[in-house]
Amino acid sequence: METIHKIGRRKTAVARVYMKEGSGKVTINKKDLADYFPTATLQYKVNQPLTLTENTDKYDLSVNVYGGGITGQAEAIRLAISRAICEVDVENRSILKPEGLLTRDPRMVERKKFGQKKARKKFQFSKR
Repeated sequence: METIHKIGRRKTAVARVYMKEGSGKVTINKKDLADYFPTATLQYKVNQPLTLTENTDKYDLSVNVYGGGITGQAEAIRLAISRAICEVDVENRSILKPEGLLTRDPRMVERKKFGQKKARKKFQFSKR
């Protein structure tokens, strides 16, 4: 099996995942998973597609991620891993799809408009 390359995005975070057969090592920006994501919740999000398809010890993952915050980065990585697992075996799609792991979350920060304080908040109105 050659290396599989997939991209995942969430808010402004972009994750590139390179997956190849191995022992289950996950490297994110040349750091170990536990070092890059210290909280258990974010580690769970990253490992979720692997645990659902029972592939935790089959593949080595090398991830490059940039932009956004740590939660957005974790969810971008999760989407990229899910897409890579589906390319390996099409039957994994039926496991990941009902969990919502193959859906790109389109919610992004709305831009600030001129003449306003934020995207929707206005400056205080004064009648006199």
